[in-house]
Amino acid sequence: MPFARLAAATTPTARIGLGLAAVGRPGYINLGRERDLPAGRGVEAMRERTHELLDAAYARGVRYLDAARSYGRAEEFLAGWLESRPEARDVVIGSKWGYTYVADWRTDAETHEVKDHSLATYERQSAESRALLGDRLDLYQVHSVTPGSPALTDPGLQARLARLAAEGVTVGLSTSGPAQRDAIRAALEVTVDGEPLFRTVQSTYNLLEPSAGAALAEAHEAGRAVIVKEAVANGRLAAPEQIPAALRRVAEETGAGPDAVALAAVLHQPWVSVVLSGAATTAQLESNLTATALRLDGGQRAALAELAEAPGEYWDHRAKLAWS
Repeated sequence: MPFARLAAATTPTARIGLGLAAVGRPGYINLGRERDLPAGRGVEAMRERTHELLDAAYARGVRYLDAARSYGRAEEFLAGWLESRPEARDVVIGSKWGYTYVADWRTDAETHEVKDHSLATYERQSAESRALLGDRLDLYQVHSVTPGSPALTDPGLQARLARLAAEGVTVGLSTSGPAQRDAIRAALEVTVDGEPLFRTVQSTYNLLEPSAGAALAEAHEAGRAVIVKEAVANGRLAAPEQIPAALRRVAEETGAGPDAVALAAVLHQPWVSVVLSGAATTAQLESNLTATALRLDGGQRAALAELAEAPGEYWDHRAKLAWS
């Protein structure tokens, strides 16, 4: 499995991955984008920003890079960077299928992405991903699986995913929504010809929404690699106007940024393989990476644990975040 390469990495920052959701398209639901992104957000400006982040991440020891078909031109930007950086053969490349980007590079589009986990969508999007990333694609994930997803029930789709795995690409899934733990546990039971299908799980887990933690620990115990996304809750744990008081206090005690504290709290979980940074600027990336050297004591971790919201409340709030 490609994540074994990360286990052999020499730098602590290999436990941080770089997710490209925030820079592969002009519109997303992260807070503070008006401060973070280039004026106008044209394709070339966003390509340049993406390459700048990838350069900085690679130089600092980041070795997992995460894209998706629905992240606008993220795969295209990543493919261009890989072509221009032949020395970066040691990175692990993950992407996702299951959402189609339909916003046509507009921030004011009524709909930005459309979800469909059918076999037909897999065939179309996997061809698109392979056309851009070729044999650099290490991990291909079903995007945003919930308990009702065909990925958990459709034998035809599962057989096709197993064929991809036989071709040497690791098959995984990401999860979203208040029932993440149910989706994770169902995924652990999916087999094809007696072999587990999904070898990695990528889930939302953060100080506000830790409800998937027990299921992710079970995935780890079952030998799956665990990737954590949205560790700063789409900016709610990093944007100055949103930072909870307890997080602000721990940040002041440690001398670290609130974003680093939020990431460090996730890194303290023994079942975590990789935590994604969703940085949109190199300054954010540098701050995120300081999390790998940050140690939180028991009292600090207990105070931060009090920030947890009910899953339904958290996901309702997330659904109301504006695309900007």
